[in-house]
Amino acid sequence: MILSVTPEGGSPARQIHDQISGLITTGRLGRGERLPSVRQLAADLAVAPGTVAKAYRSLEADGLLVTRVGSGTRVSDEAAPVSSTVAQAARHLASTARDEGLSLEDALRVLRSSW
Repeated sequence: MILSVTPEGGSPARQIHDQISGLITTGRLGRGERLPSVRQLAADLAVAPGTVAKAYRSLEADGLLVTRVGSGTRVSDEAAPVSSTVAQAARHLASTARDEGLSLEDALRVLRSSW
């Protein structure tokens, strides 16, 4: 699992949340797959363990992760990836929106209005 945290990307916890959520949604992290421990991921990303814990808690609240004492944090059995067609269309929308200078919020507004 390759994640990164950048100073200009918003809060580190939100970046971690969004990247892991994206990996699950696109199927690159499958159901039952184990994630690194909070301490390990914090060390890998050079962030505080509390930052990773916050992201993991948020992902648990979203129903994407399950943490059990002794077995670690895993992708929830209820987490379902989207089809490759939807993932490809989302990547295309994101790329086009960036090329046009749209913010994420504006791109989401366009998507919501199209829904």
